Amino acid sequence: MTGRGGRDTPEGRAAFREFVRTHHPDVGGDPAEFAAGLARFRAGASEVDSRYDAPVSFVVNRRGIAALVARFRRRRRPPRVR
Repeated sequence: MTGRGGRDTPEGRAAFREFVRTHHPDVGGDPAEFAAGLARFRAGASEVDSRYDAPVSFVVNRRGIAALVARFRRRRRPPRVR
């Protein structure tokens, strides 16, 4: 089991899907029981998840006209050979 209450494993995801299929109010389940079950699943997910501890970096990927303009705005260096 991991920090997300076992939902990282295929068995944990299957258990959550089975719970939702059987207890969801749209398919005739009890709304109070469904809310309580979701609270139990979310309580297991409230632990710190190490997958999201890494720093976030953003990359600018220019496309189209912006890429062409950026390409032509670069300073042209004179050749190194004299």
